[in-house]
Parts: sequence; structure tokens; C-alpha cells
Amino acid sequence: MKTIKTQVAIIGAGPSGLLLGQLLHKQGIDNIILERVTGDYVLGRIRAGILEQGFADLVREAGVAERMDAEGHVHEGVELSVNGVRHRIDLKELTGGDVVVCYGQVEITRDLMDAREAAKLETYYEASEVQPHDVKSDTPYVTFKHGGEEYRLECDYVAGCDGFHGVSRQTIPQELRTEHERVYPFGWLGLMADVPPCNEELIYAMSERGFALASQRSLTRSRYYLQVPLTDKVEDWSDERFWDELKKRLPADVAANMQTGPSIEKSIAPLRSFVCEPMQYGNLFLVGDAAHIVPPTGAKGLNLAASDVATLYKILTRVYKNGDKDCISQYSEIALRRVWNGERFSWWMTNMMHDFEGEVSSTGMDPLMQKRFMESELNYYLNSENGRKVIAEQYVGLPYEEPK
Repeated sequence: MKTIKTQVAIIGAGPSGLLLGQLLHKQGIDNIILERVTGDYVLGRIRAGILEQGFADLVREAGVAERMDAEGHVHEGVELSVNGVRHRIDLKELTGGDVVVCYGQVEITRDLMDAREAAKLETYYEASEVQPHDVKSDTPYVTFKHGGEEYRLECDYVAGCDGFHGVSRQTIPQELRTEHERVYPFGWLGLMADVPPCNEELIYAMSERGFALASQRSLTRSRYYLQVPLTDKVEDWSDERFWDELKKRLPADVAANMQTGPSIEKSIAPLRSFVCEPMQYGNLFLVGDAAHIVPPTGAKGLNLAASDVATLYKILTRVYKNGDKDCISQYSEIALRRVWNGERFSWWMTNMMHDFEGEVSSTGMDPLMQKRFMESELNYYLNSENGRKVIAEQYVGLPYEEPK
């Protein structure tokens, strides 16, 4: 077995693992990333790309913001449509200047990969049988196989950025972790096409026919979503059927000017709310989807991962720069405060904007009663300046919390 050493072992080369690695590198902290699949496979994952103000600032701090700042589209507002009536949430005005940036997750990942390669930092793609060991001790290590050879990676800390199905969360003994989960009774059918966006800003649409979302990747590529039953299959939805249904759920003036075209990607994603507590076990830290999943309503998934990264990066910087190991125990508490806030907002948006089609919602109450309550609440939030301000502050993201 070949032994290698680093300060921080990062499991997972998605955007959170790569961003953490780049930020640590900027502070002179050695790190090695282990990834189960190839780099091309990672880049092939189609994901959303709405970046909160804090995430965009973190990308700039990591020194990989050149393309994001040149090609990303700043959105100063977002629209919520209720049965065809459009309500614009002015993010910049209501938050005192904060905005979001539309820049694809694939592009962020590519930029981080390029920066890591340029810095000649070690990344083991197609690493198999990855397993952390002795994470409760001061000498943790990770074993894995690569290129037919067995490795032992000795380190000080392990960052589990390996997603919902990864090994990191399973390393925490089952009796020591609590997992909270809500699976929603519908999914999102997504279609991507090389057509101009139907609107300059995103539109979240609630209608009697179900939820729809009009989003974008660039000025020439659009991404649209429809709420569909979990029993539906992608094959059930021709492009023609998708576009026809989408137009019925969006405001009439938007639908009338929409350009359609052949899909370049189409898939159905289930929706769930999931949180694992704690997010830390000894010197193992869970980051992003390894610890929490949110429904995509509200665009919090990637952004919550970024806030985890910010917290862990600041803690590890203090450890290595100031010798302050006492702050390590704060990670889970700080991260979970922001996670639960993001989970609540995503849950709220999902309940507000979706048709539960006779199913009992996550409140457990009668579906019709739930619908009336949500209609009343949404009416208040959209027609009150204070209500719109709450939505705006949550959408652009709360400030990152500094370790004590």
C-alpha cells in the first residue's frame, strides 16, 4: 500500500469540494481531492446555477471569478406568478444592494477544475473503495484504490463533499446521527433548449395546473421545469407536449412571446427535504449534499453547500494560521443554523407554489385547508412590502456566520 500525506483530505470533486480545495490552497493549506468518477462525468451533471451574493463573493475570494463576472448574468429581481398575475420581488432594492448571479453550476465546476489543474494540486479521479478511518482520533486517514494500486492518505481532517449517496455520512455511526426527511408527492420535469429565455429574470409560477419555473443558463440557452406526478416518465413527455403545458402555466404575455425548440436534455427529478445532524464527527466534516438536500424551489442547494464551505474554510484557516483548535467544534452548530433556515425557505416556497393534488402536504393538514392557508399567506407576502422584503432577504441569502 502506498502512503501519501496531506493536511485536509477532501472526498468529492463537485463544486463544494473544489471550492473548498481552492480556498484552502489560497491560505497555503495542503489538500488532496478524491473523486469516484471522471472529471468529464462530473461536468456532465446538469444542475442549476443561481448564486447568492455570498457565494459569488466566495468565488471571487477563491480567485476563480473571471468568467463568472464576465459571463454571469446579474439578476436584481425575481418574479412570482400566481394564476397568471405577475409579482416582481426587487432583490436589490429590498435588501439594500444584494443580488443573485445566474451562472451555471457546470461552469463554476469547470472554472474550479481549471484553477486546480493550473495550480498543480493533486486530484485522484476514478478513486474507488474510498473509506475514511479513525476520524475521531488526531490521526485520521483515508484508504482508496486508484489505477490498480492501494493508497493510504494520511491527513489532519477529512471533508466529506461526496453527496447524498457518498461514504462520508455513513462513516458517522447510525446511532449518533439523526436524519430528517420529507419526500414530496411530485417531481420536476426539466427541459433544456438552445432558445433565448422567455424573461430577463426567473419566473416561479403557481397555477391551477401545477407549478412551473422559467429559468436560464445564458442569453441563448434556457431551462424550464414543470411539476409532474412521480409516476410520470420522461418518455411520456414529447417536446411538443412540454412546451404546450408550460405555456398554459406561465403568464399569458410571457407564453405568447416564448421561443421553443428541440430539447438538448430532459429529466425528472424527485423533490425531498433532508438534513443529517450533526454535520461533524470528530475530524470528519460533512459538506453540502452529504448532509442536506433541499427541493430546488428557492435555489438553495448549491448555495447551502457554499455556506458550509465558507464555515469550514474559515475554521480550518484559524486552526492552521492561529493554532486555534477549539473552534473546530463550532462547525456543525454554525452550518446547521444556515441549513435549517435554507431548508425552511425551500419548504415554504414549495408549499406556497405547488399543487399537492389531494395529497397531504408536509403540514399534515387537510389538502383543501392547506391550499387556502397557503393562498392567504402568499397573498400577504406578495402584497406587503415587509413580506416581499422577507422573500428577497431569503432569496439572496443571509450573511455567512463567523466562528467565535
